[in-house]
Amino acid sequence: MSKELQGTTSAVADKNPQKTESSTHQHPNFGRIRSFVHRRAHITPGQQQALDTLMQKWAIPYQAELLHFDTVFQRHAPTILEIGFGMGETTEKIAQLRHEENFLGVEVFNAGVGAMLNRIENSQLNNVRIIQHDAVDVINHMIPLDSLAGIHIYFPDPWPKKRHHKRRLIQAPFVHLLAQRLQKGGYIHCATDWENYAEQMLAVLSEEPLLENTAEGFAPKPDYRPQTKFETRGFRLGHHSWDVVFKKV
Repeated sequence: MSKELQGTTSAVADKNPQKTESSTHQHPNFGRIRSFVHRRAHITPGQQQALDTLMQKWAIPYQAELLHFDTVFQRHAPTILEIGFGMGETTEKIAQLRHEENFLGVEVFNAGVGAMLNRIENSQLNNVRIIQHDAVDVINHMIPLDSLAGIHIYFPDPWPKKRHHKRRLIQAPFVHLLAQRLQKGGYIHCATDWENYAEQMLAVLSEEPLLENTAEGFAPKPDYRPQTKFETRGFRLGHHSWDVVFKKV
């Protein structure tokens, strides 16, 4: 295994502009985030109740041991990792559409985890599990090499100011770490509505020797990725979004 990537990059998807919760207030049973921006946000009573009552049912505690997906999901199926699922709307829709696959979501913010737990419970998404912890730690310590059928990273925090670009998630060391966890033929799918970040994503993934682009440049939005309400709002204002899809060679 390659040298571990240090946990210095935010792994949160910027799907909800209201999502600004402090990482130090993570649910007490599931560890402490060590590489995160401190933020604050409102959590609803329903989300808090889900944290209190559903974590043991649908969440996996962080631990520095490799997961056995067949045990975690109680079946043998391809496993997709989603980093930063936000409030879980996209994850829920994809998991419903692709019920023959397993989905492992990593998120740190209580509001998002609580919302996703409610979605899993209400829709009985038996193919979804959650880890509430920093994505870098999870990748380093819990995801086996050559084990994933796919990786989804949708609308990660764009860190728009140039001096903050070093905080962006999609950078060469992290992409290499992800590529090592993909099976041969497995894919990584990123999406953003920031053009500069889209260009960075395309450049970084293109430079990773374990990956090859599935398109010439940016990819058409795959049918399985639903258009988010924030995308819809942005399109009305003349904004765009970009998808990149690479496969492991």
